[in-house]
Amino acid sequence: MRNYIIVLFVVLLSSCKNENANTIKTDLETNPKTLKADAIISKSIAVSGGERFKQSSLKFEFRDVYYQALRKNHEFLLVRVLVNEKDSIFDMLSNVGFERYHNDAFVKLEDSIANVYSASVNSVHYFSVLPYGLNDTAVNKTLLESEQIKNKDYHKIKVTFDELGGGEDHEDVFVYWVNKETFKVDYLAYSYAEVSGIGMRFREAYNERYIKGLRFVDYNNYKTEDTSIPVENLGKAFEADQLKLLSKIELENITVDLVNN
Repeated sequence: MRNYIIVLFVVLLSSCKNENANTIKTDLETNPKTLKADAIISKSIAVSGGERFKQSSLKFEFRDVYYQALRKNHEFLLVRVLVNEKDSIFDMLSNVGFERYHNDAFVKLEDSIANVYSASVNSVHYFSVLPYGLNDTAVNKTLLESEQIKNKDYHKIKVTFDELGGGEDHEDVFVYWVNKETFKVDYLAYSYAEVSGIGMRFREAYNERYIKGLRFVDYNNYKTEDTSIPVENLGKAFEADQLKLLSKIELENITVDLVNN
């Protein structure tokens, strides 16, 4: 099965066009808080693997589901494989869009359903390589007031997304706590739309490991029962032991291959 996926990588990547390229903003910003936020995130990306992510093939498992990500400059292919005893579902998100295969047969989907699957695939891959991706053109960053968590000092950066290029969940709001000494993201929080209102999560990174120069972490995933707390204040709520541990986000069997130009 894995050999089959590799073949699909080659076939699909060869058809990728340089659309929606993940490039760093080149326009001059006038807001100093934005400028400093950009510099902090750029340094955080660098200490977490930096340019290596742009030329990499990643494989991992998350909750018994198999994932692969191939990135080559501004082209990408993100894969999720769902397997049961008889069938396999291959979900593939690339520069040219989303595709689903049932075994080796293409599955035609309504746009609304394809968007849901696409967002689901993208979400796991997005979190797996953070903070890589936070310099994309659709990302807006603002430096908030510094904060202490567990006696460590943090830059606190709010991230929002443009509607154009920001994906299905462009209205989500993220906050990243970047360690002032190491420039690593130790905590993050985000808010997202639910049918019943706004949901929020706070994540605490642990089990840091570097594989071929790329940083990976797992997360303790917390929720709050008090939805009146602004997402920016979830770090304070965590420090005050006001959050409830909901789950663990663990990546298993990670392998990394660096791709040549």
